[in-house]
Amino acid sequence: MAISMGSAGEGEPMGDMNTTPLIDVMLVLLIMFIVTIPIQTHAVKLDLPPPNPNPQNIDPVFNQINIDFLNTIYWNDQEVTMEQLETYLRQVGAMPTDQQPELRLRPDAMARYEVVDAVMAKAQQAGIKKMGFVGNEAYANL
Repeated sequence: MAISMGSAGEGEPMGDMNTTPLIDVMLVLLIMFIVTIPIQTHAVKLDLPPPNPNPQNIDPVFNQINIDFLNTIYWNDQEVTMEQLETYLRQVGAMPTDQQPELRLRPDAMARYEVVDAVMAKAQQAGIKKMGFVGNEAYANL
């Protein structure tokens, strides 16, 4: 688009083409093409793994073992036997060291030491590298 600023005389015809109607027509055509384009729906086919009938009860971040005053052992708030606990500990111990979730042990103050010791021994035998005690601050003033 060129604008004549009066370099030619007042009565002389302008030699530039008026492009405003051309731009208006192009904008209308562009809007019509955008409106008439059909919405494309893309389907992505995913091959998902089949559901596992025996889901692992292992949290990838941390797992907690609670031992209450009746010496009942809980793995992530689910009651387990010593054999089930050993199975879970072996599954965690089989993971690479840098991917092992942290194991948090929280024994009750009234829990028998033999049970807590047996749980710690099973964890060590399973190859657990990241283990910590939770709730020790409750026993600081005893």
